[in-house]
Amino acid sequence: MSTFQELTGRLKELLAPPLANDWPNLPVTRAEGSFIWGADGTRYIDFTQGFAVNNTGHRHPKVIAAVKEQLDRLVHSAIGVTAYEPALRLAERLREITPDGIETFYFGNSGAEAIEAAMKLVRYHTRRPGIIAFWGGFHGRTYGAMTLTASKAKYRIAAEPLVPSVYHSVYPNVFRSPYRDDPDRVAKEALDHLRRLFLYEIEPSQVAAIFVEPVQGEGGYIVPPASFLRGLREICDEHGILLVFDEVQSGFGRTGKMFAAQVFDVRPDVLCMAKGIASGFPLSAVGASHKIMGSWGSAAHGTTFGGHPVSTAAAVATIDVLIEEKLPERAAALGPRVMERLREMQKRFPVIGDVRGIGLMIGMEFVDPKTNAPDGELAHRVIAEALRRGLLLYPAGPYGQVIRLMPALNVPEDVLDEGLGILEQAIAAVV
Repeated sequence: MSTFQELTGRLKELLAPPLANDWPNLPVTRAEGSFIWGADGTRYIDFTQGFAVNNTGHRHPKVIAAVKEQLDRLVHSAIGVTAYEPALRLAERLREITPDGIETFYFGNSGAEAIEAAMKLVRYHTRRPGIIAFWGGFHGRTYGAMTLTASKAKYRIAAEPLVPSVYHSVYPNVFRSPYRDDPDRVAKEALDHLRRLFLYEIEPSQVAAIFVEPVQGEGGYIVPPASFLRGLREICDEHGILLVFDEVQSGFGRTGKMFAAQVFDVRPDVLCMAKGIASGFPLSAVGASHKIMGSWGSAAHGTTFGGHPVSTAAAVATIDVLIEEKLPERAAALGPRVMERLREMQKRFPVIGDVRGIGLMIGMEFVDPKTNAPDGELAHRVIAEALRRGLLLYPAGPYGQVIRLMPALNVPEDVLDEGLGILEQAIAAVV
């Protein structure tokens, strides 16, 4: 039998390129809380947490205990064929924490599955073909989700034709606008672009839904002006269009409340959830009103593993931890502290063009200080140097120019400070 070291040496032979060629493919053996340990024993502070999945940290003891208890009862039986308590209990808990009007749920396995389900749901409910998404948005890699995704053109190489009747509009990026001192004007210009889409490409009466990340994730951790999301709500209400919030990355306390919709005080008609829902166990959910969800026929969609007993048990425990330990509130409190520290770095290093975020969903954009052009190569060198010093980070943005910080919401303050210190040292070492 091959050793782990031998297997990692054969990684590019054993894994498909989308997995084998990602960065850094760090060989690891275990994780706990805010730390990951490499195969060589090196301890790393983890500011990725599985792409904002482990909001409760790695292997939270209450989540692990719930999983072990469920393993002793029932591992798998397809939901619908059977009904089991963890899935029903999770639906009940989600009703309590999601925005008003989200009351009935469909379970899947991943964020992309949630988006696919929502695409089918909105077309089924409205009997309209059109769907609108935004430049810079990321919604997944399966065919429907990839059609909505517009964060990088390379994701579409050799994949077209994609799902028809999907259109894209402008997402307000204040930092990249000539009107960065007037965020509401940036929002208005984006909303005006959407209205021009109605004029030139698709009548609003033919649009089933608008899909939007209330905070763009892979697109660069872009926080829109609140007036943009409010404007989308008004446009949807005016034309009978459903507003779908993709909170796959921003949900479950990451932005300082359970969901970014609650931070911005904007009500979606459909809510897509995954990542932080189950502390690392594969699960996703789509929530909507009973009227919208109830319009689906019984055979309109289905799943074998969605709502898995072990994953839903983990999700119930995750929600308990988020509430009991006040982790959304903690993200709201720690976020400004992190932003202040990063803005101090920005004053020291002109290559940091922008610092932005909400809660513990924070990005730093690296630029050429002479031209303000995105500098993805520099961001990567910073990330590589930080890894060498014991901090795990990951990029975002169309050029890879944004370093995103997504620590566990229960990260100890001394560990948070240690990680930020390593980041500052890494920047100093490469500029």
